[in-house]
Amino acid sequence: MSGMVKNGALPPSLWAATATTKKEYPRLQGVHLADVVIVGGGFTGLSAALHLAEAGIKALVLEAHEPGWGASGRNGGQVIPGLKYDPDELESHFGPEVVKTAGGGPDLVFSLIEKHAIDCHPVRKGWIQPAHDSKALGTVLGRAAQWAKRGVDMEVLEKDRLDQLMGTGFYVGGWIDKRGGGIQPLSYARGLAAAAAKAGAGIHGDSPVKALSRAPAGWIVETGEATITAQKVILATNGYTDHLWPGLAKTVVPVYSFQIATRPLGDNVRRSILPEGQVASDTRRLLWYYRLDHQGRLVMGGRGPFKETPGYDDAGSLKSAISRLYPQVAEDPLEFVWAGKVAMTQDHLPHLHVLADGLYAGLGFNGRGVAMGTVMGRMLALLAGGADPRDVPFPITAMKPMAFHRLHRPAVMAIAEYYKIRDALESRFGSKAA
Repeated sequence: MSGMVKNGALPPSLWAATATTKKEYPRLQGVHLADVVIVGGGFTGLSAALHLAEAGIKALVLEAHEPGWGASGRNGGQVIPGLKYDPDELESHFGPEVVKTAGGGPDLVFSLIEKHAIDCHPVRKGWIQPAHDSKALGTVLGRAAQWAKRGVDMEVLEKDRLDQLMGTGFYVGGWIDKRGGGIQPLSYARGLAAAAAKAGAGIHGDSPVKALSRAPAGWIVETGEATITAQKVILATNGYTDHLWPGLAKTVVPVYSFQIATRPLGDNVRRSILPEGQVASDTRRLLWYYRLDHQGRLVMGGRGPFKETPGYDDAGSLKSAISRLYPQVAEDPLEFVWAGKVAMTQDHLPHLHVLADGLYAGLGFNGRGVAMGTVMGRMLALLAGGADPRDVPFPITAMKPMAFHRLHRPAVMAIAEYYKIRDALESRFGSKAA
């Protein structure tokens, strides 16, 4: 599944092929008033719209393409608790409320799915983090212990138990965080859009925002065919952030998350891979993340080429990963190959900004956007709804564009190649190769 995508059409992917039916959200035209305009119709923007609408605040979502078009509809669908930092370190910098907020991301996702009857094939059997060598195992066991002392439902996995849950003997041990799970991400985005619209939010596709300016009454938002006067504006564009607000795009580095999927596996083979329904992402520097979808395909993700629409020729490294983990499907043909931009930050933390009076942004989920994007939408809704920033349970930071931002993408590519070599050496010779 590859090729050029024209006129803003949804790029081909497993999720595009198996999602719930798309609802049409018309292009906005004319002159309008709104309490809050939200730029971007991914998890963050749609979560913000839903929470604002439920609070009785008139919100308009302006999406350049259709809800879920970006990485929200093209990610791995893994609902992972927490952030890249372990909870002790996170708490030491920001306090216990931030740990609770980040760790509670899956609770928010699955509660919204249940409350709004979102048809997105949710499975909440846990997230497994398997360790690829002994050094990594020490790290994940320390992480598991930190969450355990906070009362999280988790389990340390000795190798035999891990092999049983994973269906592979590739790893040395690990842990399972039972808060996590998996969803069909594009269906989830479409469900959030439908729930927000039902609650009273305006959702508009094919409505790219061209200009943003201050006005006596707040902000003027222009699409080329519509002009909206809003008291407040939320920027929720993450990996697709452009130059609408000066400097914001330079606070993140967009990186393509690349995925492949087999055809639906036969029952016997399906039962040999993650047989109890967990999702997994490992500890390699260029990590592999994988799961079965609701129709029994093996979905494998990792770092890939910098392309919006990759092809089968780009799938070699992930096909190799499948061969190493699950040789029983090594020869199975691929059905889908796709990618989407995720936003990485220099400090590996999501960023919540008050850019100006009545202007907010939340972005930079570093590969954990299903849970954290949903949480960030709720945080942005609190701010736009008038909450005191001191009462928002997530750190609000000043925008800091990266120095030499234009050099970061080549640097990321070079580091990725270096990490690829390190991972290969460690897999061959053990952690001493580090």
